[in-house]
Amino acid sequence: MSSAGAGSTDSTAARRNTKRPKYSKFTQQELPACKPILTPRAVISAFLLVSVVFVPVGVASLLASRKVVEIVYRYDSECIPKNVTNKVAYIQSSSDKACSITLNVTKRMKSPIYIYYQLDNFYQNHRRYVKSRSDEQLREHSEENSTSTCKPEDMVNGKAIVPCGLIAWSLFNDTYSFSVNNRNLSVNKKGISWKSDRDHKFGKDVFPKNFQNSSIIGGASLNESIPLRDQEDLIVWMRTAALPTFRKLYGKIEEDLNEGQLINVTLKNNYNTYSFNGKKKLVLSTTTWLGGKNDFLGIAYLTVGGLCFFLALSFTIVYFVKPRQLGDPSYLSWNRNPGGH
Repeated sequence: MSSAGAGSTDSTAARRNTKRPKYSKFTQQELPACKPILTPRAVISAFLLVSVVFVPVGVASLLASRKVVEIVYRYDSECIPKNVTNKVAYIQSSSDKACSITLNVTKRMKSPIYIYYQLDNFYQNHRRYVKSRSDEQLREHSEENSTSTCKPEDMVNGKAIVPCGLIAWSLFNDTYSFSVNNRNLSVNKKGISWKSDRDHKFGKDVFPKNFQNSSIIGGASLNESIPLRDQEDLIVWMRTAALPTFRKLYGKIEEDLNEGQLINVTLKNNYNTYSFNGKKKLVLSTTTWLGGKNDFLGIAYLTVGGLCFFLALSFTIVYFVKPRQLGDPSYLSWNRNPGGH
């Protein structure tokens, strides 16, 4: 009796100490599963289905992109006087930098017409640049002195800069005004930023303080009587771009422009892109249901759809010219044994 009891105790202890999980269909991977057999007909049908869906979507996307009317004008080189040899010294001087250009409307532009400024060779995604901001300070008035992440633009004369950091300090400060037939076109600058940014990232009780008061001026100034939530040019600029060439929304023209009209633009060429061989462009663009002008999406859909159609056609020819006898699916393990063994 004692030996039998000892053996029972040993087996119980062994079961208790084992690392083998308790049997279940989940742990043994025996749950019902879809195990399709890729027959030639199934593969050809799948490729045809993809091509039938992708090709029309690609054509529609490409047509929508081609309907966008876009005017792009580079002005950084044209708005420098011909007798100026040192562009950096000129742009950093206090002289008047007004410049006039004329844009030709080649096709009717329906409102709203979006105004963008485009910068090339400007790396807003640089790690030190991106980190040089204080989100707590932008949101809460009580966090005014939270400037530890904003160096070198954190303090001036012992006082906190609001908003601090290099991103805000380098705020774009070129300005544009438009006229057609000696009639000014109003530019609507409301609602140009993301609503989520206005509501959650910039406080309604946070006002600019000591901004651009240091010896080196980086960009535009801010009105100290307007809270950051209502300064949408700043909010747009603070959403940094991922690529060195980017566009940011400046405003909207809310009236139609007809083909052949000439738009007279008076701009202030204030922003310094000459120090790093950057470019500045003014962009006027309409939109469609797909957004702005971008052929990539349509070309991508057409490429994938065309490739799938070519594969379906190739497999169909091979299937009829040189068919192969398929094996009997009943011999597959999961058909012989539901457990897969």
